[in-house]
Amino acid sequence: MNPEPSPPPRPRPGQLQDVGDRLSHAFRLIQAPPVPQDRASPPARHLNTNPETVGEDLLKLVLTLVELLRQLIERQALRRVDAGDLTDAQEEELGATLLALHDTLSDLCTEHGYALEDLNLDLGPLGPLLPPRE
Repeated sequence: MNPEPSPPPRPRPGQLQDVGDRLSHAFRLIQAPPVPQDRASPPARHLNTNPETVGEDLLKLVLTLVELLRQLIERQALRRVDAGDLTDAQEEELGATLLALHDTLSDLCTEHGYALEDLNLDLGPLGPLLPPRE
């Protein structure tokens, strides 16, 4: 008999709050343009999950989505810096916020046995969700 795998350790509430706060702060700093209201959302898809690993799978999915958002905010920040839309103080604050988010996300990954490189989704014919690391 194989012993049942122990569930992954739960993140400390403060860590999740830190990630959320930093992500929220980065969003506020970027201030994306409004999205047109006339776009319809695609229909939801059914997910097949293994009941024994659903908690771990969900954690990895959330970490992947946070990494995707971090990368998107970082790209938008670089565009804004290149366009000269930000003051030096705003650039400094945004850089510090993104670095802190990256560090917190790395810490969460390490705590749960992942590397940042493990965070990705295979979208079938569309390829991976996250671009390859440079």
